[in-house]
Amino acid sequence: MTSAQRRGLNDAITRMWSFLAPAYDLPFLQQWVYRPPHDEVIAQLRDHNARKIADIACGTGILSDRIERELHPDAIYGVDMSDGMLAQARARSTRVQWMRAPAEQLPFDDGALDAVVTTSAFHFFDQPAALREFHRVLAPGGLVTVSALSTRRPLLQASSSNRWKPQHNASPAEMRSLFEGAGFTVSDQHRIPRPLWTRIVSDLITVGTKA
Repeated sequence: MTSAQRRGLNDAITRMWSFLAPAYDLPFLQQWVYRPPHDEVIAQLRDHNARKIADIACGTGILSDRIERELHPDAIYGVDMSDGMLAQARARSTRVQWMRAPAEQLPFDDGALDAVVTTSAFHFFDQPAALREFHRVLAPGGLVTVSALSTRRPLLQASSSNRWKPQHNASPAEMRSLFEGAGFTVSDQHRIPRPLWTRIVSDLITVGTKA
């Protein structure tokens, strides 16, 4: 996919999520789909004692707000491309710093953060470019935590020629390769624990650190 095609796809996805933003906060959707990865991310951040954190593709800001309330970091940034999502995020919290930017071009200086997280959105990113950008904005020893859809059946993976068109659900092995290719050391990787009836949502958490 060319950069122009990628920009067009990102714009289409952004418009879609701006339209869907009101439904995103429905309690059953948050409890059963989004809360399990959010809990995992917060546990990783707490263990790392992260103080300057960016939540990429933050949506309506539920995770960013939880990070601020539960961990009390020095700074928490919620970054998204959707104006509709960010409008709801700003109404949720004035303590989080909300920003509009793509995952592949973050508005932070080199080494400015000590943790970058993203949940339920990585499959829409240009994954190698996003991970390189996460590496750039992290200080040495910084943490990256990605929760993403990941098929349990390799045969269902998109072929290499179809990657990023419009999304790509990387396998565990491919996620490790992507992390390592961006300069991260993988410290943990596992499936998100879920009730049996919600395991149709097959998501994987991968955790790495910048040397």
